Parts: sequence; C-alpha cells; structure tokens
Amino acid sequence: MTARAPARRSSGGLLLRIVARRLATSVPTLLIILIGLFLLLQLAPGDTVDALVAQIGGGDATMIEELRRFYGLDATVAVQLSRYLWRLVQFDLGFSAIYGKPVGLVIAERLPATLLLMVSAVSFAFAGGVALGILAARRVNRWPDTLISTLGLVFYATPSFWFGLMGIVLFAVVLGWLPPGGFEEIGAGHTGLVRALDIARHLLLPTLTLALIYLATYLRIMRASMLEVLTLDFVRTARAKGLTETAVLVRHVLRNALLPIVTLLGLQTGTMLGGSVVVESVFALPGLGRLAYEAVVQRDLNTLLGIVFVSALLVIAVNLLVDLLCARLDPRIAAGG
Repeated sequence: MTARAPARRSSGGLLLRIVARRLATSVPTLLIILIGLFLLLQLAPGDTVDALVAQIGGGDATMIEELRRFYGLDATVAVQLSRYLWRLVQFDLGFSAIYGKPVGLVIAERLPATLLLMVSAVSFAFAGGVALGILAARRVNRWPDTLISTLGLVFYATPSFWFGLMGIVLFAVVLGWLPPGGFEEIGAGHTGLVRALDIARHLLLPTLTLALIYLATYLRIMRASMLEVLTLDFVRTARAKGLTETAVLVRHVLRNALLPIVTLLGLQTGTMLGGSVVVESVFALPGLGRLAYEAVVQRDLNTLLGIVFVSALLVIAVNLLVDLLCARLDPRIAAGG
C-alpha cells in the first residue's frame, strides 16, 4: 500500500497540472473570441434598437435616441466593450431587448435541447464510427471494408441539411413514423418516461442528420488507426505470447487506436455546435443554434455574445475532458503534461 501511494499522488499531480495548464490557456482564448466577435458585430449594419423600431413599425428620433441611451448604445465602442467585460466578470450576460428577459435565462431555456442533440449525436457517431472502423479493419480489402468505406464517403460528401430534409420527407411525410420537427409534442402534457420517449422520438431524425457526417469521419480514422496499430511490434509480441485475437484486439490494439478518435472528438465539438444551427433550423428545435440565428437576424448583440460565451465554455470543457481521457488511455501523455 505504501509503495503505491506515491504513484497515485504523482499521477494525480500530473492530471492537475494538465487541468491548470488548459484552464490558463482557455481564459485568454475566451477573451480574444468575445472581444473579436464584439468588434465584428459593431461593423455590421444596424443594432438592437433598429430591430426594435422595425418590429413596432417605426418611431420618431426622440424615442430612438432614448432607446439607444437606455441600452447603452449611445456610448463609444470602447466604453460599450468595457461595460460588457465588466458585466461578464460579474457573470452577468446582460439583458435581451428582443426577448425581454436576461440573456442567461434565455440561454438556460434553450440549452437543454442543444445539449441533448449534441450528446446523442456524439454518442451515436462515436459508437457507430468505432464499431464500423473496427469491422472494416478486420475485413480489410474485402466486401465489408469496401461497403463501409463507400457508405462513409457518401455520408461525408452529402450535406447534413439534405439528409434532414430527405429524412422528413421519407419518415415523417411518406411513412408517418416520426414527427417532422419540434422538441416534443406541444400540449400533450406528457410526464416522466412517456415524455422522455416522446423527446427521444422527436430527436431521432435530428440526431442522425447531425451525426452521419461525423460517423463517416470517425470510421475512416478508426480504420486507418487500427490498421496502423495492428502492424506494430507489441501486437506481434502479444500474439506470440499466445493471446487470442480478441484479447489482442481489446487489450492492446483498441486502446491505442482510440487515441486519434478521442482527440478528434474534442476538436470537432465547435464544428458540431456550428452544425446544430442548420439542424435546429431544419427541424424547428428550440436550441442554441436556432437562438443564434434569431439573434443575428434581430441584431440582439447581448444574446449573440452570450451564446458564443456559453458555446466557448462547452468547447473548453469538452476539450479538457478529452485531454484527461487521452491521458488515461496513454499514461505517456500525462507524464509529458
């Protein structure tokens, strides 16, 4: 027991250093993203007051001036930026003029739909890509490998919105098996397990639409990684020791082959968040992606900045988890961290 304790403490210290280093680099990155987006939005024509005035059918100059003063839009860009950063330090995302409530509350209402969509899409793409990649590598240059590689190429080359629209036409309009959109049946009053199943039924098509392109990427990377690891010396040594092919695959090959997939998973989190804008618009899901589109159209600067802030935090958190998982899969990463 005493001999193992220092090793555990050393491993824990290395992981803490990884966490501290990632957090130290994440804060400046987050600030650069927010400041850059703030300045870019200032260059765009129109603002929140213009959108409000357009919604009410116009207004006189005095009213417009009062609205700009009320929302702080009469100040210089530097003053507006400093005010925004100061509110951010206080964990205040500001007030949404379009939705008439705090930005944090607006995002909290939309975040669950996006999180459910992303978690289900990531889980399906990761599990399916790994399984199909292993199968293709085990049957390399045979018909299963050819079929899987061809399907992967088709999924990767086809736009996600096309899959979504064709899925609605086939499964919702023609067959009537699945709902064409929405997060759950409105007004049904479902609770408990019935509501969970209803939400899962509504999320099935959006999940497949968002996940297929990533599944294609993961299966191709997994196939190539498996083929590379299978040729390494430690695999031949394990076979020479008399281990079964299944044991070699599970204990030695799979753990090393998963590293590129796990790394890619963290890198593609931001891309998947961007893809959710299209998917949520196609299926009318009340998530962050659709909220971002509405905020851009209505020039709701505070809401858009809040969405970017929350999205950046999600990407940072996922990449931190990916770093820890990679260190778990390969202790050399933790030792070098």
